[in-house]
Amino acid sequence: MANSLLSPSVITKEALAILHQKLNFIGTINTQYDDQYAKSGAKIGNDLKIRLPNEFSVRTGATLSSQDVTENSVTLSVDTQKGVDFTFSSEELSMHIDQFKERYIEPAMAVLAANIESDALSMSKDVFNFVNGVGSANSFANITKAQKDLTVNLAPYGDRNYLHDPQSVVDMLADTKGLFQDSGQIAKQYKEGLLGRISGFDHYENTLVPTHTTGTAAATTGYLVNGASQAGSSLTVDTGSTTFLKGDIITIAGVNRVHPETKADTGVLQNFVITGNSGTSATTLAISPAIVATGGTQNVSGTPADNAAVSKVGGGNGADWTDTLAYAKDAFCFATADLVLPEGVAFAAREVMDGISMRIVRDYSISADTFPCRIDILYGYKTIRPEIATRVGIN
Repeated sequence: MANSLLSPSVITKEALAILHQKLNFIGTINTQYDDQYAKSGAKIGNDLKIRLPNEFSVRTGATLSSQDVTENSVTLSVDTQKGVDFTFSSEELSMHIDQFKERYIEPAMAVLAANIESDALSMSKDVFNFVNGVGSANSFANITKAQKDLTVNLAPYGDRNYLHDPQSVVDMLADTKGLFQDSGQIAKQYKEGLLGRISGFDHYENTLVPTHTTGTAAATTGYLVNGASQAGSSLTVDTGSTTFLKGDIITIAGVNRVHPETKADTGVLQNFVITGNSGTSATTLAISPAIVATGGTQNVSGTPADNAAVSKVGGGNGADWTDTLAYAKDAFCFATADLVLPEGVAFAAREVMDGISMRIVRDYSISADTFPCRIDILYGYKTIRPEIATRVGIN
């Protein structure tokens, strides 16, 4: 039987299904905000405010102690457009969908997925929780420590994932062989690289897992806090001569993490991640989380003392490691916008699958007697709750 001319909707759905399978990081984070953009051309604008959970203080006794409720939010910008372009003939458009998929859709979606995942994985540098496995192979012990980090920060027990690079998979399987459980519960939303479930995580392999190289500051940095009682996301320090890079992790002497609900001092130093590169004579460090010592959003036992020592976690002076990543679904989000379907074009379609919107447009070049085609996705990503993720640094 003769093949039917492939429709734009058929091609778009097939392409989107393949992209969906290949996005094993994006496919396991929060994409529920996408429907906010489900309007022609994303007319709500490029920015979306995402509200964070409210936090409250608890009183003791019968006397009313009213507290102000300040709703916090983060801004997600959907402003990155990427796509793949190719040209085919009318004869090739008449192929069976399996042939067309093999020749055009599969290779196009592979390279598009890799670029989108690489962008989204840059969010790992926003995460301040850290399991220090630097200098050694990954292990089951590291995985259980990551599980503990998520639990003490009240991450939901469902939808926890762990993203490995290929070497981490080799090392982890050697340490945990026979412990994996079947992941049949997510078979209906299959992702490439799925390894199975162990220690509360669905495990995935991804060749795009990032590495991190620290600034030139030593582990014992020599930097001291300049001024007591500092709060917020900027830390004033005595001038030094070394650097910090975005993604470096520090602690401040005497500044401990508190229980997220009771606000009790845990006796464990709070990690902070550097959110912007410093110069060689830095007097301030941009940090996350912001230092909050009182109220419903309290996250530390107290503000830093004057001359409190600043230390680096994971090694100093250019140390590097692979940032394998353990995270709950709501730690990160990814949103796409509906791109406009142009008028006067016979071959155009837009489809949405699990919150990911894709557009395909094909036109005709009369001078070359060819059909140029473009596949586009407009997206943004944001770390919304870094406390329910942890980096596991390994070599």
